[in-house]
Amino acid sequence: METILQEIGIETYLYLSALLFCIGVFGLLLRRNAIVMFMSIEIMLNAVNLMLVAFSTFHQDAAGQVFVFFSMAVAAAEVAVGLAVIVAIFRNIGSIDVDQLKNLKG
Repeated sequence: METILQEIGIETYLYLSALLFCIGVFGLLLRRNAIVMFMSIEIMLNAVNLMLVAFSTFHQDAAGQVFVFFSMAVAAAEVAVGLAVIVAIFRNIGSIDVDQLKNLKG
């Protein structure tokens, strides 16, 4: 019985992961909205997690999948802290545009 990875091939997962990572990089570089930038970072993190799971399955070693589990736990904490920071910034300056954060320098 073949696994799904053997049917589809690891190259497809690598291409998808590279595409997701590039979308995240372009979103981070081209957009100035803090929430969109934050989502772009999460897309890049998920692309790396997808690649770790693909390689872990390909090599039949669960270490990569365990690492992804801990990475997702850290990402959940990052989301909570990041959204709290974004809400605090919005309350202070009324916008989440990154260009307006230059006014916060003391």
